Amino acid sequence: MKEILLIEDDYLDVESVKRALKKLNVDHRLHVAHNGVDGLAILTGNAGVPKVLPDIILLDINMPKMNGVEFLGIIKSYYSLKKIKTFVITTSAEEYDKQAMENLGVHGYILKPLDFKSDSSKDDLKLLNELLS
Repeated sequence: MKEILLIEDDYLDVESVKRALKKLNVDHRLHVAHNGVDGLAILTGNAGVPKVLPDIILLDINMPKMNGVEFLGIIKSYYSLKKIKTFVITTSAEEYDKQAMENLGVHGYILKPLDFKSDSSKDDLKLLNELLS
């Protein structure tokens, strides 16, 4: 069973990701954090939260308390965390945003809302599924 950490502040987007994972038939355990601070607590076991080292992180960029870019910068400084495969889930289709995320070492860039018909979403969801298999 694969461990997935979803860091997303929008409850509707959390439900969309759950549906996508179900559609991909991924045997997984999903852990949800609603901002980068809570996501970091899950990864490090701080603040009385049980520590989880997931196989994949699905990360929103625009969140309160700590955004996705800040979160990526922090986890890349931890040896035990920097190798976790990370996918960004965002509404921005701007090429410079995508390039900035690639420069930070993300493995995929998935556009919201999740759309199983767009080629880019299909490609990223296929890659995500392959990494989880």
